[in-house]
Amino acid sequence: MDRTKPVSERILIAGSGGQLAQAFIGRFEASGQAFAAPTEREFDITNADAVAAALAAHHPQIVINCAAYNAVDAAETDEATAHKINADAVRTLVEQCEATGCRLVHFSSDYVFDGKTSVPYTEEDTPAPLNAYGRSKLAGEQAALESATSLVLRVSWVFGNGTQNFLYKLRQWAAGNDSLKITSDEVSVPCYTEDIVTTTMKAIQRDITGLHHASSSGHASRVEFAELYLGHVAPDVSVIPVPMSTFELAAERPHFSAMDNRGLSGLLSSEIPDWRSGVERFVEAS
Repeated sequence: MDRTKPVSERILIAGSGGQLAQAFIGRFEASGQAFAAPTEREFDITNADAVAAALAAHHPQIVINCAAYNAVDAAETDEATAHKINADAVRTLVEQCEATGCRLVHFSSDYVFDGKTSVPYTEEDTPAPLNAYGRSKLAGEQAALESATSLVLRVSWVFGNGTQNFLYKLRQWAAGNDSLKITSDEVSVPCYTEDIVTTTMKAIQRDITGLHHASSSGHASRVEFAELYLGHVAPDVSVIPVPMSTFELAAERPHFSAMDNRGLSGLLSSEIPDWRSGVERFVEAS
């Protein structure tokens, strides 16, 4: 694993209970990085007073926002909550960070795109979200970018230690089935939390700002993603490719939302690992 050196600035993590935040916490504890990770109740990003209190208590130079509303289907009937957490709260963070002189690092999603292409999206492509979740994430990244010092990183199909990801669900499904129906016409980039942490810290070290694609290299269908993982943890379970229309989902998903990371890789002077490598390392670490 790439153990990037700690930065001199103190870091404050929002959304400490999530899988991405936990990956940052694990890395920071191992590297000696100065950081604070209050509970989500203590550091409620939807409450301006709580945000101000957290910044005053911990004096960070960098705030990494891992807090998010990720219930894609539920957002269709609760868009107000999705927008409150994914957009309005980000604007609050921006305002408080600007008031105290900190930099904000924020994560966005491939779901800002409509998937009506077959070529990986670049940062220059125009977003057109298909669902409420995507709209909230687009509004959030726009809010973050109102500050010239913000760093916004788009990621996709995030997996790591935790229960809110596709691989965890796969393992649960595989425990009671000989075969699983997996969508074959949904393509994006699986991103290992450890690789997101490494890329983020490299970008911070280089004082990179603005909007960038921080997804892993390559892309895959859900079937390819599932087959690689199940080949390690449940090799006797077969994968049956089916179209997305097989499943009754409240939110429409983009068919192809892979993102091109070459812009950020060039700025970092290093390639972001391939998604397959991330799955292999995740299996080894599990």
